Amino acid sequence: MGEHEDVQYCFQDRNSSCRKAFLSTSIYITLYIFFSLISAVTVFLNLLVIISISHFKQLHTTTNLLILSLAVSDLLVGLIVIPVTTVASMESCWGFGEYFCVFYGYFASLWTSLSLGNLVLISIDRYVAVCDPLLYHSKITITRIRCCISITWCCCFIYRAAIIKNIVNVQVPSRCLNECFIVEGLIWVNIIDIVITMVVPCSIIITLYMKIFVVARSQARKVFSKEAASVSGVKPVQANKSERKAAKTLSIVVFNYFICWIPSLFLFFFFSFLIDNLTTLFISFLPLVNSLINPIIYAFFYPWFKVTAKHILTLKLRRS
Repeated sequence: MGEHEDVQYCFQDRNSSCRKAFLSTSIYITLYIFFSLISAVTVFLNLLVIISISHFKQLHTTTNLLILSLAVSDLLVGLIVIPVTTVASMESCWGFGEYFCVFYGYFASLWTSLSLGNLVLISIDRYVAVCDPLLYHSKITITRIRCCISITWCCCFIYRAAIIKNIVNVQVPSRCLNECFIVEGLIWVNIIDIVITMVVPCSIIITLYMKIFVVARSQARKVFSKEAASVSGVKPVQANKSERKAAKTLSIVVFNYFICWIPSLFLFFFFSFLIDNLTTLFISFLPLVNSLINPIIYAFFYPWFKVTAKHILTLKLRRS
């Protein structure tokens, strides 16, 4: 009887109700403050990127438009996904109803699709820039990039809505009452979803970046050879160096995404039964931290972001 008295349930019906998570008040408050700060900083940094690229016409390039699209999806993470994930992870008793639970599942999965979709476009952009630089400006235009971004966003919204509708129609019961726990009820839905949203995009990204690094390495060797210097001249070499630097920076963004996602997927698929609630909480937030790291990468590697951020923070947008 003593053990049952120590356990608190969401409802009085102990046979089916979820158990309340046991966290001390200090840890509970500290975690909420910590994740709130992550959300606020993510929104702030990505807003800087969005305002910078949107306001300054000099930054309206094809590559920067893709960075802008990625920053908007990262902004949604800080604005919607992180706050709702905090509540869903911290509160074992879900008190917001079934529809808000579906809304949370929709946006959490939508962000994954949008991020990978943008990273695929960035990979294609860098592949053409490095591997076919002479035709880059004729193949990759502002209009085409805008169309590709629009198509990617529309496809992600429609696809995720179809997946969520399928989940709701199946009406998979939760593990216990008063819990937000969304899982695809059909095995084929799971398999198709993983292939479309993870396997195919990741395969495209990895393949393109492997080709980029092979070409960039061969170009670097030609630059240091006397024959290449006498034939190509200084300007083409500088242009190639600039494109390779951009490819290197954006490859860091791509691999940062994988670094944030792989540990969480690996642990949840293979070792979820070994980890406690607090560890699960931090692992579930690891992919979301990716949206915070991206603007920091831009700040370190892109001089234009440092300059524009300074203008924005000092309120000198009109003067600039």
